[in-house]
Amino acid sequence: MSGGRATIADVPQWEDRPLVGRAAELDRLTEHVERARSGRPSAVLVAGDAGVGKSRLLAAVGEVARERGLRVLTGHCIDLGDVGLPYLPFVDLLRPLGADPAAHPAVAPLLGAPDAPLAEGGRLPLFEGVAALLGELAAAQPVLLVVEDLHWADRSSRELLRYLLTRLVAEPVLVVASYRSDDLHRRHPLRPVLAELVRLPGVERLDLAPLPDADLADLVRAAAAPDGGAPERLVADVVARAEGNAFYAEELLAAGSRGGELPWALSEVLLSRVEELGPAAQQVLRVAAVVGRRVRHDLLAAVAGLPEVDLDAALAEAVHRHVLVVDPDGRLRFRHALLREAVLADLLPGERTRVHAAVAGRLRADGTGTAAELAHHARESNDLPAAFEAALRAADEANAVGAPAEALQQLEGALTLWPAVPDRHAEVPDGEVGLLLRAAAAARAAGELHRGVALLRSAGDLHPADPLLAGRVQYTLAQALIRVDDLAGAVRASTAALELVPEQPLTPDRVWATATRARTAWSVGGEDEVARAAAGEALAGAEQLGLDGAWSDTMISLARMTEEGDPAVRTASLTQARERARRAGDVDVEMRATFNLATIAWEAGDLAGAAAYLKPAVLRGAELGIGWSFYVAELRYLRVLVGLAGGEWDAVQATVDGLGRMPDTAAHVRAAALHVAVHRGADVRDQVEQAWATGDRLGHAALVLTASSAGIELAGWRGDATAAVAAAERGVRRLREIWPVDFLVAVRLVAVALGPVADAAAGARAGGDEETAHRWVAAGERLLVQAREAQELFAEHVGEGGTEVRAWALRLAAEHARLRGTGDPAAWAAAGAEFGPAQVWEQARCRWREAEALLVTGDRGRAADRVRAAHAVAVSLGAQPLRARLEALARRGRLDVGLAGRPAPDAAAVFTPREAEVLGLVAKGLTNRQVGAELYISEKTVSVHLSRVLAKLGVSGRTEAVAVAAERGLLP
Repeated sequence: MSGGRATIADVPQWEDRPLVGRAAELDRLTEHVERARSGRPSAVLVAGDAGVGKSRLLAAVGEVARERGLRVLTGHCIDLGDVGLPYLPFVDLLRPLGADPAAHPAVAPLLGAPDAPLAEGGRLPLFEGVAALLGELAAAQPVLLVVEDLHWADRSSRELLRYLLTRLVAEPVLVVASYRSDDLHRRHPLRPVLAELVRLPGVERLDLAPLPDADLADLVRAAAAPDGGAPERLVADVVARAEGNAFYAEELLAAGSRGGELPWALSEVLLSRVEELGPAAQQVLRVAAVVGRRVRHDLLAAVAGLPEVDLDAALAEAVHRHVLVVDPDGRLRFRHALLREAVLADLLPGERTRVHAAVAGRLRADGTGTAAELAHHARESNDLPAAFEAALRAADEANAVGAPAEALQQLEGALTLWPAVPDRHAEVPDGEVGLLLRAAAAARAAGELHRGVALLRSAGDLHPADPLLAGRVQYTLAQALIRVDDLAGAVRASTAALELVPEQPLTPDRVWATATRARTAWSVGGEDEVARAAAGEALAGAEQLGLDGAWSDTMISLARMTEEGDPAVRTASLTQARERARRAGDVDVEMRATFNLATIAWEAGDLAGAAAYLKPAVLRGAELGIGWSFYVAELRYLRVLVGLAGGEWDAVQATVDGLGRMPDTAAHVRAAALHVAVHRGADVRDQVEQAWATGDRLGHAALVLTASSAGIELAGWRGDATAAVAAAERGVRRLREIWPVDFLVAVRLVAVALGPVADAAAGARAGGDEETAHRWVAAGERLLVQAREAQELFAEHVGEGGTEVRAWALRLAAEHARLRGTGDPAAWAAAGAEFGPAQVWEQARCRWREAEALLVTGDRGRAADRVRAAHAVAVSLGAQPLRARLEALARRGRLDVGLAGRPAPDAAAVFTPREAEVLGLVAKGLTNRQVGAELYISEKTVSVHLSRVLAKLGVSGRTEAVAVAAERGLLP
């Protein structure tokens, strides 16, 4: 170590960390393992920054090599400074062999022989002896030789490695050596060795890039799982700060990092690199850290206070030591953002303030840089008036380039400074209330809906004297509350707005107040006349004043009020509203119209029609910088639903994996893709529970729905009827609290939950346990009551609904019949037909259940047709749970569906005969005591056998074990 600081090697690593995001690299190394198995030597030099995951990759390839019959020898280089021990990694890997030094006298010094002299002739006999020993080992068994941290290797070890790679040309030996690319400064002694090695035949260099955000997020979730998981916001923060470095991510996670101070151990590791530099270079880095992540050379030169020659030398040292990087535009930046954080945190407060003041003065003097930069440096140097003015300009600049999140940050900074700059108040339109309204608008555009609500409530608490301004605050608050599903609060705020804003003289505020009142009255239900009267007034006022945005917003509300009417008429009205909103430049209303147009197509079962609206609108929102505003987020969510239903699962997963950080109010977009994982057999219970917790906390109806749906589906595929019922009841109860009238989605949740409940009832009946069957039927009937109530309320307040509503109603009826033991093929055929061919996934599931019912009636021919069609969908989608159930059904019913060449799973290869007997009796519904009596063994012995069965299946309960075994064709 240098400077007494810690290194990454000194910091405890996460054990049993999953290998994430390195599939391509592991595949490449596995190819080299196969080369060794076939008798061909090769070598791979694995390069990557410290903490990027080299050791974990080498451990993984070691596991692969052992599984495939290679002998694995591992040696480590250690940073011992100028007192390095010669041949240390080779001593590390050879001594555990226990080879007899007398039989290998040339290698005796490396084998642990006390005081063994170096063989006559210098190092060549030693090198030859090591090569010969490895050759002997490889003749008996192919060898993988791993050397870690080659950047710390002593000179003798480097030369021995070079010799081996030129000498081993026929032996089945694979050499894998790792080194830190960020440690290799221009004069590092390993550089010329690497340049020579990569020119040798059979030697390959493998660079480990930083992990992509999606893979790093998976790693963070896996690391957090033993401690109960991590909130998605924390995961996102860790991923953003770690920038693809696995070690940094784990350290930040361990410290619960959410933008606060760096963990001590990580800060020590980072600063150890800085302390290796000379004083001038360290001074330059301190200035650069204050200036920002990316620094202009002229600004750094002006502030650093060094002669030009000394500055150039310091910068060259920092660049060659891989602390700073030169970007193509000539700017300098820290190699990693956390390195800048560490340097900045190490500065004394006075030094930091002085540098900020110098930077702010330079920016003002030459007029360069952005207003945001000036605001930051002015504030950090305590020049508050200048910081306030610059923050307001920075917000305008951010809005002009479509960056609402940055605008919000600047406006909130200005609000914080408001009490300290009374001389500037008169310059702000509508004073502090106006500033709060601007900040709330930026929050809405950025998708930070709850933050926007808080800002608007603060504006209301100031009690503006101007009734128009007070009314504007209230109707804007009502619009925001609708978006966070606080319908009662929205009604109160919109009512207050109408009371504050007079009818005459007619003003834009009056028009928007009436438009908002129409919308809230309809949304809450029971105020239809109030809604229509307010809408009429709003339309007339909008026409009179030429307010196209308000006219369009009102027309959208009216279209929603006539959902039972002709869809073509509503589509025409919404299209007109969208075009007028676009002409008016009201993007929010334009996106609201587009969302409703796509929803009409979706509810009519027209997936292609919905997609035609969705893609252009999402792209337009992203281009305008409002990609996570409420309606654009809803359009993204609907796009995911269309992809799920239409079988575009890979595209859905790729789209969601490519999403960066998003606000909590858009969490349902990412959560919806959990359905792909669930239907492909992944266990994502932790992620589902996190999504539920976030939705429940925020009162986020769409996220509650998504998490509930995914949880029910997951429980269903695992055969856990109890969990399915619990998830459905919890979801329906919470949705009814949020959506008192329009919670028809309860039908879908209940229909899906009835699947495993009906399975459990059928299993109990088959085992002769009518009492248990009755309990399951009663549980299903309780769920059904909630679905019927949702249908009645929807019909009373909204109307009949479209294709989507009818399809789920038919599916509910079919599941209900199955629950009562009277499965009806016609009911399943009707549900599948209503979903239609575009709904690839739901139609496949209906065909599966229809095939089951057809088998009961003896119609094996039609049952085979249905299984064949559903099986093709399951295979194409990678839907393993459905595929396994269809294959089990085909074998059970002896259906000719093209599976003859595919061998049935062999239960004997998984279970002992006694375990198979126990499982078979458990599947019939017998208790442990009953199983023991049947097999003449004790209840305790039954429990032992059953525990082994659960462990082999990777499940936690009896019901789940039976379901998984049935799915895999392992039931006796």
